[in-house]
Amino acid sequence: MSTLIIKAQWQLSRIDSSKIFQGIVISVILLSALMIGAKTHNLSANTVAMLIFLDMAVTVFFAVEISIRFLACPEKKHFFKSGWNIFDTFIVIGSLVPSGGSGVLLARLLRVFRVLRLVSMVPELRLLINALLKAIPRMGYIALLMFVIFYIYAAIGSMFFHAINEVLWGDVSISMLTLFRVATFEDWTDVMYETMAVHPMSWIYYLTFIFLTAFIFFNMMVGTVLDVMSQEHEQYRAEQHGETGDGGEPASRAQIDKLEMELAEIKALILASNSLGKVKNSS
Repeated sequence: MSTLIIKAQWQLSRIDSSKIFQGIVISVILLSALMIGAKTHNLSANTVAMLIFLDMAVTVFFAVEISIRFLACPEKKHFFKSGWNIFDTFIVIGSLVPSGGSGVLLARLLRVFRVLRLVSMVPELRLLINALLKAIPRMGYIALLMFVIFYIYAAIGSMFFHAINEVLWGDVSISMLTLFRVATFEDWTDVMYETMAVHPMSWIYYLTFIFLTAFIFFNMMVGTVLDVMSQEHEQYRAEQHGETGDGGEPASRAQIDKLEMELAEIKALILASNSLGKVKNSS
């Protein structure tokens, strides 16, 4: 019995890692995205019925696909250690929510999020998302410093320009919104020329603010993301080539999982060959 289970697990693992199967999954995800967009148009009754049928078929396919991935995993407890597996499972289970009654809005919302499964299926997209998530802590400190600069300039702007235009400079919070408009270059010259009519040297205020926010802080954000992304690409390249980290560091979780899968396949082949040998000897 254990031999049959190992062989079945090995076959499911081959299906899960197959390029053809992964291509089919990506195609179904794209089909699901097109169906969501199609439902926003005014369609005939026959077209709506066909879309409902296709939606049910896509939901069943996703349920089968996540089951194959779960059964193909050698260690079931390791399956839910991956955040992407948890995300996919949540989306698939959420898609099974009936779309009628009070749950119609929740069901539609979860079906919209099925498009995000494309991220978990494409390694390059996972790489980008992982880099972005790892960059958030560093970007948080930059955002905090940017908030301090915004607050200081907003307080100065409210004190000096309050009498010129109360709508734009009435208090600190409104001034911060105005400065956000300036930082995004949304008709910022109109704001500057209005204050320059009363305070001719106020251009210094705007130019220094733009220099700090739009140039320095923005480039710091971009540099942080690029640095983390470069590290992620290096780690991904090392994992693809079966390398350890620099300086002989231990293998990554992905490398260990790959090794465990290969050992399970070898074990299944050995047990299968032993079983065949016993059958031949007995005959």
